[in-house]
Amino acid sequence: MSGERTPAPGDLAWVEALVNTLSVDTGEDRLAREFGLSGPALAEATELREGLRAACRAHAGHPVAPGALEDLNALLATAPLTVRIGPDGAATLAPAAPAGEPTLLARVASAVAGAAADGTWPRLKACAAPDCQWAYYDRSPAGRGRWCVMSVCGARAKMRTYRAAARTT
Repeated sequence: MSGERTPAPGDLAWVEALVNTLSVDTGEDRLAREFGLSGPALAEATELREGLRAACRAHAGHPVAPGALEDLNALLATAPLTVRIGPDGAATLAPAAPAGEPTLLARVASAVAGAAADGTWPRLKACAAPDCQWAYYDRSPAGRGRWCVMSVCGARAKMRTYRAAARTT
């Protein structure tokens, strides 16, 4: 469903893109290619992505697999972060990168912490369609969006409900 919605704000867009490296309906997984990962780093990134998808599902009120958020919390607890004070005196968590580029885990942890602080984290959700689960940023005024794209996943869900009701009458 990519490209149908405006991406999440700030660094949360990067987290949204990470979650959406797997197309649940087709099984296409672009994580290794898009992030240049292999071996143990790819396994950790896959666990991170699926933990983030579980958090997005929780934000949307969908059931989450037992232990999924605990696994995500355990991963995030190992993220190398540092506190930075900006020119305005505000403190933020930032990825620590003593040897160059910050790790994927640190970038995600920093983005999630920033989004939690500014109130945008709960609006990163997963589509209600079981065969989609695409991450999207809910920009609806009440924050009650259910589908990544109403004209696709929402229309399919409404049509299934309509057909089921028609069969029972």
